[in-house]
Amino acid sequence: MDLRSEKPGTSHPQHSTRAPSRRRFGLPALWLALATLAGGVLLSAFEREPLEVFKRRRAELMESVRDGIVVLFGQTPPEDIDYLPFRQTNDFYYLTGSEEPNVALLLVPSSSEGGTGREIFFLPLRDPAEERWTGPKIGAGDPGISEVTGFAEVMPPGHLPAQMGEALKRWNKIYTLTSGGEGGGNSSFLSRLRQLAPFASIENVAPEIAKLRSVKSAGEIDLIRKSTEATIEAHFAAMQAVRPGVYEYEIAALMKYEYERRGCERSAYPPIVGSGFNSTVLHYDKNRRRMEAGDMLVLDVGGEYSGYATDITRTLPVSGRFTKRQREIYEIVLGAQRAAIAAARPGASLRRSGPNSLHRIALEYLNEEGKKRVGEPLGKYFIHGIGHHVGLAVHDPSERSATLQPGMVITIEPGVYIPDEGLGVRIEDMILITEDGNEVMTRRLPRDPDEIEKIMAGGKRRGNR
Repeated sequence: MDLRSEKPGTSHPQHSTRAPSRRRFGLPALWLALATLAGGVLLSAFEREPLEVFKRRRAELMESVRDGIVVLFGQTPPEDIDYLPFRQTNDFYYLTGSEEPNVALLLVPSSSEGGTGREIFFLPLRDPAEERWTGPKIGAGDPGISEVTGFAEVMPPGHLPAQMGEALKRWNKIYTLTSGGEGGGNSSFLSRLRQLAPFASIENVAPEIAKLRSVKSAGEIDLIRKSTEATIEAHFAAMQAVRPGVYEYEIAALMKYEYERRGCERSAYPPIVGSGFNSTVLHYDKNRRRMEAGDMLVLDVGGEYSGYATDITRTLPVSGRFTKRQREIYEIVLGAQRAAIAAARPGASLRRSGPNSLHRIALEYLNEEGKKRVGEPLGKYFIHGIGHHVGLAVHDPSERSATLQPGMVITIEPGVYIPDEGLGVRIEDMILITEDGNEVMTRRLPRDPDEIEKIMAGGKRRGNR
């Protein structure tokens, strides 16, 4: 973002083929009427929580950082690549609900001396020439823009330096995203902030936003359910399509088609479709191998619906039936997952050790049952964590040391990977932590090996579509 300019971006050459983004603000009737008169076509599949929810999140954030101002920048599309779909940074979207590019946010707390708090949203003015490429958009000068954005004060980006300077007369600390994370640590933005406020201290606000994001609202849970349900259908389709001779990329393409035709904007992460040795590679994403009889296939694939991810893994026998060895390992992993899920409740943790560790429960099960059933502890083949938080990001930010609370959405995903045998098994489900335990959000998708074999053989699947 050019903080000195009223208009962001650059002009586009006539030969450019900029692809319009389908993810915009949810617009009221006034804006829809204006867009219709302008001859624009607005797609409305993207769902968003009410503006009051985002305002409440901003208020909660300011309660935790009352000794300074908050300055956040939205995503800025690269100037030399104008044909890629636009996606807002997660932290910015979480606080504003905005899917517009080149935007910024200034939050000023109230003070004990009587100063009132302020929320200012910085939004580019409309550019009719640009809209010939992108379609109708919203701008800082639009009538009713406060109702559209949920901000009483909406200004062009060029006003940010002056407004920030005014706020820093009372406050001498700036909270922003300083490093790492989702859209954080943009060096040009940080450099600009230091130029504008050379004597102010700058602190990272990411941990405070992560605390808020770790517990999901009812609206967020609903959107996660929609991404999950669409992805479940994709996994059912894959179970019925997997067979020897099919390429991994064919299954990846089929699954992507299935959840996108149910409303998902994109994949929540690159699909992992790994057969044979590839089933033992945790983040394998080439998906180029032709599957062979006797292979195990790990399908770690999830869609993103209205910005919210899901993360589901199933392991299938390519031939349609598990061998004795494959079933033994599979059933031990499934048992470990069931043990961890049974213990997932408020107060439990995703840490690798400790009295309430879900990871420790799964690890002990793998070792004990492995020694009992296959003659060796299998914990040494479990080389990743038991799970992670899911939300706007498939690996949503969280305090790793914190215990689980109601409203958190996590995965439980034990796995065993034996490269020498080309044998990998991972089973991953989405779990909502409730007041007295948990809900398996993916329970409709079978994990039992007999059910999986039945579906792969063309049998009638259990559950509602």
